[in-house]
Amino acid sequence: MKIAVLLSLTLVSTGVTACAATQGTTPTAPTPRVQEADRSGFKAYSNIITEAAVSDWGLFTVHVVDKKLYYEIADSLLGRDMLLISRIAQAPSNLSAFLNAGSKVAEQMVRWEQTGDRVLLRTISYQNVASDSLAISQSVQVNNFPPIVHAAAIETFNPNDSAVVIEVTGLFEQDTRAISGLSQSMRDRFKVRRLDPDRTFVDYARSYPLNVDVRHTLTFEATEPPTNVQTGTISLQMHQTMVLLPQEPMRPRVADPRVGWFTIEQIDFGLDEQKAASRTYLRRWRLEPKDPQAYARGELVEPVKPIVYYLDPATPEKWRPYVKQGVEDWQPAFEAAGFKNAIIARYPPTAEEDPEFSPEDVRYSTVRWVASMTRNAMGPSVSDPRSGEIIESDIMWYHNHMRSYRNRLMIETGAANPNARSLRLDDDFMGEAMRAVIAHEIGHALGLPHNMMASSAYPVDSLRSPSFTHRMGIAATIMDYARQNYVAQPGDGDIRFIRMLGPYDPYVINWGYRVIPEADTPDEEKRVLDRWILERAGDPLYRFSPQSGGADPRTQTEDLGDDPVRASGYAIENLKRIVPNLIQWTSTDGQGYSDLEELYGELVSQWNRYIGHVLTVVGGVYQDVKTSDQRGVVYEIVPRAKQREAVQFLIAQVFETPTWLNEPEILKRIEHTGAVDRIRNLQVRRLGQLFDPSRMQRLIEADVFQPDVAYGLLEFMADVKQGVWRELAAAAPIDTYRRNLQRGYLERLEFLMTEEVQSPAGPFGSTPSVDVSQSDIRPFVRGQLEELREESERAARRGGDQATRYHLEDVVARIDRILERERGG
Repeated sequence: MKIAVLLSLTLVSTGVTACAATQGTTPTAPTPRVQEADRSGFKAYSNIITEAAVSDWGLFTVHVVDKKLYYEIADSLLGRDMLLISRIAQAPSNLSAFLNAGSKVAEQMVRWEQTGDRVLLRTISYQNVASDSLAISQSVQVNNFPPIVHAAAIETFNPNDSAVVIEVTGLFEQDTRAISGLSQSMRDRFKVRRLDPDRTFVDYARSYPLNVDVRHTLTFEATEPPTNVQTGTISLQMHQTMVLLPQEPMRPRVADPRVGWFTIEQIDFGLDEQKAASRTYLRRWRLEPKDPQAYARGELVEPVKPIVYYLDPATPEKWRPYVKQGVEDWQPAFEAAGFKNAIIARYPPTAEEDPEFSPEDVRYSTVRWVASMTRNAMGPSVSDPRSGEIIESDIMWYHNHMRSYRNRLMIETGAANPNARSLRLDDDFMGEAMRAVIAHEIGHALGLPHNMMASSAYPVDSLRSPSFTHRMGIAATIMDYARQNYVAQPGDGDIRFIRMLGPYDPYVINWGYRVIPEADTPDEEKRVLDRWILERAGDPLYRFSPQSGGADPRTQTEDLGDDPVRASGYAIENLKRIVPNLIQWTSTDGQGYSDLEELYGELVSQWNRYIGHVLTVVGGVYQDVKTSDQRGVVYEIVPRAKQREAVQFLIAQVFETPTWLNEPEILKRIEHTGAVDRIRNLQVRRLGQLFDPSRMQRLIEADVFQPDVAYGLLEFMADVKQGVWRELAAAAPIDTYRRNLQRGYLERLEFLMTEEVQSPAGPFGSTPSVDVSQSDIRPFVRGQLEELREESERAARRGGDQATRYHLEDVVARIDRILERERGG
């Protein structure tokens, strides 16, 4: 049994940014040459580590003597690469939405180095590398000198002269920013003055075979702490883990942008290229077959060391089976890579079963259950910066995330799904949603980023098929943000509403984890990996793109299906069915209407999200990442017909006032005013995004290069104008909603006409920087303003109701002011 080492000492905690996780054959600094100390001048071991010492044995031997903490470090461990991981063990409420117990705040590679009669702790980077057999490695070493985090005098040597003994109390007493729990921005926000040494102490220090752990409580004086303001105090508990990295790093696997993986990157100055070339490698667990011969024959083989996740002891009993299943849902994907039982979930052991079990111990990857108001889940991991090998991982499930799924299941699926029509979902239904979230976060911890392209692989109408959705899920991967099936309509039958793993998942796991026996190097592996990609090229089930918010309408977040217009049309029809039922579904006897207000607000947000999916089609550009040996182009514009269909959808669903959102019976229960302005804000915001300079410039450029198939800017502006100002031609009355919209339209055109707009460059795949004053945008806007002035003036002369006439006269005056301002008058 490990002996807890207790010590009261002074600590300082400040912010740190984790070192770049990069890999290389040679570190950025030279391996230190140990400068031997004259051992004759030191005190005897027994004079330092006295009989009063409380000690624990493991990677280092740790001792506490008279409130001083000592590390006894074997000579063989000096110069070895280690990973120092800093986590929050206990956090005050309201510290941060995404910082809580278990959150990692720093991850860095370090080495203990002996120099004369001192031992130095350095932070090491592998970002810049070169093989130590090359002359250039000398330049890499001297131009990447690593910082010294801590220095300690050698106090003595162990009795057999094989280890140094140093006091490391100062590592924790001083303001060591490399292991802090409060970032500088948090210190500024909370007005932190200082660390109080009288209320700062080490809770315990423990040594394990591969790691040394220290937990310490820090107390800061602060003028504006996040909670209990009257105390002027912030207390939090930090957990520091120093883990020994393998002496032989795992063979890295070369990444490819056509397949989705989290990666590490290095600049390898030793590559035979006429530039400073970089290499990118996957972040993944080390899986090796127990029986390599059987594996090579194509048999399923257990790994030498499976990936094991332990459930947090704080996990409520009734949810444990769903969390466990969410982890083990990945087993079939690993079978595609040749491994059986590759990933396992275990319930937390009792003290009798494993007295050393701790979620903070690096030997245990866990699914943490966080008692927090945050509505989220996360899947972080810790990896070896030399090779990308994932060392351990802690999934975060925030308790209040159930609220997110309760609400969204009602809003997105309630029209077709009777199980979602209540504030209290059936445990099995909520458990299934939780299982899917855990599986998604486990995917991240296995090395997989989001794949926002995957949801566009399925035909929209297939999402209304019971057989298809139960067999294929609702997206080609669980790593997309495709959470609930909002396409399914009432009467479609036994539809699957919640996401699950899809065909992309075993493909990507095989690509990243399958051992390739015939390959001896990463470059030899790459030839096989390239072949696997080409075998699937052109199949939408196996496309990858991490982007969202760019120009490609297939790579959006929270969307479904291959046709945003059709999918959003189905979704909005479902919302229209839900609105009349929302009061009944959210009412609880004896309570007010706070749940109704919350759900109604999220319903409006969901409508807005569906509109955004369609908006991206306008000026859209498809991007398919390819290498130069593949046929076809990378970028293609969205066809004119699809873009024009999207504009007509926006006119019908947004600019024709969605009055159905303003259900009087709901509004009278949740607010006394604000509904009209809410619609105005929604309409004007989307109109402004439609007239975004980057989008308009893409329409211009497409018309230059592909005039026969492009949806040109003039045609686009004419269509939008006709939809927003349709009353002018018919001399029809213009109601309050439409008057608000039309004024918003003029304000946007005024912005484009008079402001010196230089739209910043967009994300990968979107339009570069746009200077509106030097593009066709401004003259086209002027022409439309002049047309609108004439049409509005004519319509005002024809009479009509007084409000409409006043509005049109105001329109004419506004346009005059815009044009006068543009002319410099």
